Amino acid sequence: MTDDRVIAPLRWGVLGAANIAVRRVIPAIQRSRHGEVVAIASRDAAKARAAAEAGGIARAYGSYEELIADPEIDAIYNPLPNHLHVPWSVRAAEAGKHVLCEKPLALSASEARELLAVRDRTGVVIAEAFMVRTHPQWLAVREMVREGRIGELRMVIGHFSYTKLDPTDFRNRREWGGGGLLDVGCYPIMMSRWLFGAEPQSVAGMLENDPATGVDRLASGLLRFERGQAVFSCGTQLVHWQRMQILGTTGRIEVEIPFSPPLDRVARIRVDRGEEVGSAGELIELPAADQFSLQADRFAEAVRGVGDVVVTLEDSVGNMSVIDALFRSAESGRWETPR
Repeated sequence: MTDDRVIAPLRWGVLGAANIAVRRVIPAIQRSRHGEVVAIASRDAAKARAAAEAGGIARAYGSYEELIADPEIDAIYNPLPNHLHVPWSVRAAEAGKHVLCEKPLALSASEARELLAVRDRTGVVIAEAFMVRTHPQWLAVREMVREGRIGELRMVIGHFSYTKLDPTDFRNRREWGGGGLLDVGCYPIMMSRWLFGAEPQSVAGMLENDPATGVDRLASGLLRFERGQAVFSCGTQLVHWQRMQILGTTGRIEVEIPFSPPLDRVARIRVDRGEEVGSAGELIELPAADQFSLQADRFAEAVRGVGDVVVTLEDSVGNMSVIDALFRSAESGRWETPR
């Protein structure tokens, strides 16, 4: 937890007018304690102006280059399609801007390592936007696991699915890094690694690709850790659903809405000691929180030197290494070792 000292507000510029930026992240930054969005860019100048007017943003640019060159911008938020994450994050970093890039950070671990080199060369802060790692419900879950509330952690089970059939959407474009594994499978992978505090020794993956688009529409994975296992599934042509279960030797934690908890209701976690099968367990309610605002504040604190990066690039490379290995396993039909 960071302190409450006053720091200079971080002035943000946003690359593109993606839905997640316009609907969630920009309003969240504007509500945050340490940030303000001062500019937005789109390759369509009219779209940029409309987004700026709707979001109360002072400046709109008709190109990404103009925004990156703006000397009054401290940090860039990059929500572009997946295949543009690394190229434009590199350009922003080389211009001296700090970068918060949407997940997945890259299309492969080797591509993610390019950002490691750029960070070390430029000295800017670069981080992947796994906002869930800032939410109080997950901080509470991790603390319960560390305290032994469920005994020894042995299994993490996760699921995340939705339906997206539009063939023009970047999630359905293979050349743009589409598919469910990169888009939402990355969440249970990240949280499993975080809870175990380790990297999986080997993984097994199974994918079903959409014959029309070529991207994975159904994916399952099994991660073998030294102290236990994690299993997850995800899909892009399924009912909208998400849930995480964390099982130990003496208890179980269930996170009701693990990845996109609503802003207008409490977050609910159930802890079950396993005395009776089917027991609802103890209900723990946490106040509603905006994980995107929290993410912006933690990033600003890291930039200003009064906090740490929530998801380091090393952590992100580890996540991409697991995803790479799952893709290899789906092709080979064998267990694969993350590299």
